Amino acid sequence: MLRAALFFTFLSSAYLIGCAQNIPDKSLQISEALQAAPEPDRAGAAVYGYNGKGELVELRPGTNSLICLSDDPARPGFQTVCYHKDLEPFMKRGRELRAEGKNADEVFVIREEEAKSGKLPMPEHPATLHLLEGGDVHFDPQTGKVEGANYRYVVYIPWATAESTGLPIQPTVPGGPWIMDPGTHRAHIMISPPPPKQ
Repeated sequence: MLRAALFFTFLSSAYLIGCAQNIPDKSLQISEALQAAPEPDRAGAAVYGYNGKGELVELRPGTNSLICLSDDPARPGFQTVCYHKDLEPFMKRGRELRAEGKNADEVFVIREEEAKSGKLPMPEHPATLHLLEGGDVHFDPQTGKVEGANYRYVVYIPWATAESTGLPIQPTVPGGPWIMDPGTHRAHIMISPPPPKQ
């Protein structure tokens, strides 16, 4: 699920350069990235987005514990994420491995081994990722909102299990919390509120 989708698919340089004209300007990328952040944390969040070559770069330094990533214009649909800064080594390592051409399963295995050995530091406390995504949706700079996107909370709690948390391994009600990848470095609580009724 998340492992297959997670987050940043790196395409060939030629394709990215070809898409460069579709990359929004810096201020727009910052605005759309912050839509995934809790409102009180938006002013101090660090923001990463894309330069004219399609490379992920820092657009704005942060002053609090949150890092936000703008929507990748090379990917279909819309997705912005914000996560606790203690997750950055985990996220950065995933980006590096995907840039090397590793698939989702290979990324998982490598990070699992590195986390167990201590080479890859993981948070020692629960750390949350906020995700805003949708298929045929876009950020509207006039309203400052993303209409029609779905919101998801992902709380990383490395090595946790169903037994240690009391959580099921599948949701028991629509949008209910459950634990994914239990017992691994990537153990996380999934909370996916159902989309609002139209």
